[in-house]
Amino acid sequence: MFDIRMKDHGEVALSGRFDAAQVEKARSVFDQLTTTTVVDFKELDYISSAGLGVLMATQKRLKDAGHKLRLKNVTGHIRDVFNIARFDLIFDIE
Repeated sequence: MFDIRMKDHGEVALSGRFDAAQVEKARSVFDQLTTTTVVDFKELDYISSAGLGVLMATQKRLKDAGHKLRLKNVTGHIRDVFNIARFDLIFDIE
């Protein structure tokens, strides 16, 4: 199961499994972002290449407007995926 929600202070919280079946649900939130936004990975168990694609498209759109995504609580195998894909060079990871 996957959940994406906006926290009270403007952060986006992800939980569960972010895979191809969840792309539209995630896009509905990420497409609304217009400023630099923190994305909390604390409760995310898995991310597929489709999920990475949503993050990358959002990062590119925000960067073109002078903003970005900042990722926090990225740990374990998800951090490994970001490092292997070299996304650690594209995203600010706290």
